[in-house]
Amino acid sequence: MLRIALLAILNLSVASTSFSQSKPVIRMGATNTQSFDDNWAFTRYGLQADGSRIEEPQNLESTTLNESSWQKLNLPHDFGITGPFGIELEGGTGKLPWKGIGWYRKHFKIPAADAGKRIFVDFDGAMANAKIWLNGHYVGTWPYGYNSFRMDLTPYLLMGKENVLAVRLDTENWDSRWYPGAGIYRHVWLVKTNPVHVGHWGTSITTPEITDASAKVKMDITVENQSKLPVEATVQTAIFELDQQNKPETKITSFNTSTIKIDAGAAATTNTQATIQHPKRWDIVAPNRYIAQTTLSINGKVVDTYQTPFGIRTLKFTARDGFQLNGRRVEIQGTCNHHDLGALGAAINTSALRRQLSILKDMGCNALRTSHNPPSPELLELADQMGFLVWDEAFDCWKSGKRKLDYNKIYEEWHQKDLEAMVHRDRNHPSVFIWSIGNEVMEQRNVEMTKHLADIIRKVDPTRPVSNGYNDPDGGRESGAVEALDIMGVNYFFSQQAKWDADPRYKSKPTLGSETSSCVSSRGEYFFDNQYKNWQISSYDDAFPGWGCSPDEQFRTNAKYPHLLGEFVWTGFDYLGEPTPYNSDATNLQNFRNDPAKRKELELKLEELRKKNPPSRSSYFGIVDLAGFPKDRYYLYQSQWRPDCPMAHILPHWNWAERIGQVTPVHVYTSGDEAELFLNGKSLGRKTKTPGKDFRLVWDDVKYTPGELKVVCYKKGKTWATDIVKTTGKASKITLSANQPVIKAGGDDLSYITVKITDKNGLMVPRTHNSIKFSVQGPGEIVATDNGDATSFIPFQSHERPAYNGMALVIVKGKKGQKGKFSVKAESPGLGSAVISLESK
Repeated sequence: MLRIALLAILNLSVASTSFSQSKPVIRMGATNTQSFDDNWAFTRYGLQADGSRIEEPQNLESTTLNESSWQKLNLPHDFGITGPFGIELEGGTGKLPWKGIGWYRKHFKIPAADAGKRIFVDFDGAMANAKIWLNGHYVGTWPYGYNSFRMDLTPYLLMGKENVLAVRLDTENWDSRWYPGAGIYRHVWLVKTNPVHVGHWGTSITTPEITDASAKVKMDITVENQSKLPVEATVQTAIFELDQQNKPETKITSFNTSTIKIDAGAAATTNTQATIQHPKRWDIVAPNRYIAQTTLSINGKVVDTYQTPFGIRTLKFTARDGFQLNGRRVEIQGTCNHHDLGALGAAINTSALRRQLSILKDMGCNALRTSHNPPSPELLELADQMGFLVWDEAFDCWKSGKRKLDYNKIYEEWHQKDLEAMVHRDRNHPSVFIWSIGNEVMEQRNVEMTKHLADIIRKVDPTRPVSNGYNDPDGGRESGAVEALDIMGVNYFFSQQAKWDADPRYKSKPTLGSETSSCVSSRGEYFFDNQYKNWQISSYDDAFPGWGCSPDEQFRTNAKYPHLLGEFVWTGFDYLGEPTPYNSDATNLQNFRNDPAKRKELELKLEELRKKNPPSRSSYFGIVDLAGFPKDRYYLYQSQWRPDCPMAHILPHWNWAERIGQVTPVHVYTSGDEAELFLNGKSLGRKTKTPGKDFRLVWDDVKYTPGELKVVCYKKGKTWATDIVKTTGKASKITLSANQPVIKAGGDDLSYITVKITDKNGLMVPRTHNSIKFSVQGPGEIVATDNGDATSFIPFQSHERPAYNGMALVIVKGKKGQKGKFSVKAESPGLGSAVISLESK
């Protein structure tokens, strides 16, 4: 019997489990993994986009269901982003109709030759309350829409015949404080293994000893035996260098070979180690990576191959010397980010995410906080490749909810499973440097809960520090809850920092600004008598809610307490939902939980807002707007975060025909230390920054005269950078530029085309709002349009959109299955048309 069982296992070994150095690694884990995104059918029940309701029928998981009327689509898919926007819907969740019951079905075949294999489906994320059936049989559930999870299809598969996978998602019974998306909004994968295989997220790599000469690499490998008899397997692992395109290169070394015995239906873990000579460290400036190729063999026959990308780096956090990466002090210059991709909604797209991260990287950002949930795998993969540090966060609430139907409803049953899933999935990413158990939770003074959650993480990964984002840092420290954490995360409230630095309990506790500033602005809007007007906010970068502060004030705090690890600004990009200060969400009151007077003041403001029902549907917090266009604030952060980059930026624009002779303040952001401003060639004076105090230079008595503003900036007495803004002529044409003129065929790669309304000399006319119509000729298509206006209710899928303060955006892709050149045309009455050529190949 044993020999027969072993032969059955050995015969399952197939060529598809081989490891190739000629192809990029598409996904961590089993090599026999394929995309399961294409050819799904979808329909929606419950609440509909128009506000009506369609009752959900019974037996939608049945194999005999007639789905001819269902929508045919490919994943990822967000069924809320198509709108329409509704003024009656919550601004906090983007005024989009994301609540509903979504059903997805997929027909597929598994070749008869795969009989005896284990077949799994891996979901990178499905929003929310996912329930899965195969061929009418219930397979399982995973409620938390942000976590990745696996379902074993093997017991109910029909080999060589048609199978029907059905997925039910329910966002009616889920609440959120921001736009969460809806549907199978991340990728899905089909995984085939032999009965004996490396377990799901079954490898853990650590590097406990690192010098320039060598690095000791330890690896734990968990092997599952889903056969009916015990087996003895040989485990071998080789290490290769991994290039920026995820392609394995030179073989470096091998781990010690080990033999492991696994009982039937059980799992066992083996430990092995290797030494890498002269290791190439992963760093934010040189994100070098390796990949471990693990093979399982039984009697000399390979039965499984598993791949684990990783990096070699040292992390050190101290209260005195800050954060050190590879022995070097690094100031954390981070941004918080929600998971939506603007006009694409929550549906993940790697090229869209890469564009966002590239924009942040150019600003000087070196760290990302995944507020307030586990991110998509693609974010961590890009962070590994591009050199970002990641604060990996689990929850926005624990047992006490902020909304009626948020995570509090499933906390008791699921918090440990969700925490373990996050850490198991993400622990081999070198970019992940801090785990976070929560954000501004109601129980942040609870010592027992804090320790319980932190210990769950430490049991899975003891190599990284655990933190929590506190908007009641004084309460968390006073109660002693913070003693259970490795790093203190402070959201905004630094007023008693000196007191806690002197407290014996916390004087050795590293402290980080886990959420800072919350400055708000609208790109290209400048108000001179009020910060707020027409549901927009002035871009002088001095507006913020009661709990926040200007970027300059946070820079002063960082300078005052140089031992702080750095900051995560709220937020890098505008995002759907939470349009503070035009947001009547009562959860804002939590920021003043210990200040009754402030709470009362805010309650009155929120009540007034509810009566007015603001049209705002996306945030104003972003340093970059929803379309991906930098606001003025972008250059303020760049001036601070890239001090060696010569740069200067003047605001506002200089088109103010109605303000001739009136005072129009001018601000300059520069990485220099002094600057001289000129209006039409006449000096308006030279100003100098006081270190630790001044982070912008201000000429607040400039009287508007049409013409040219010019600033000349200096550093250490030498000319450093210049900037010029001019009064433009009237709008006369459209200009187009693409971030990617050549994109990959297949439909996933995107090109973002920036649209500007300019005068005859090519200068953008900043106060224009002309309507622009877009069209495509050739094998391309429009995915979405946007302009960064937080009050626009035009659906993102529209092919016509007005410019917002001179700019708009059109996102295009190549048609699936087609290659070749195509052109995008933009036209507007009175401005003519513009055409840009792209290629899909």
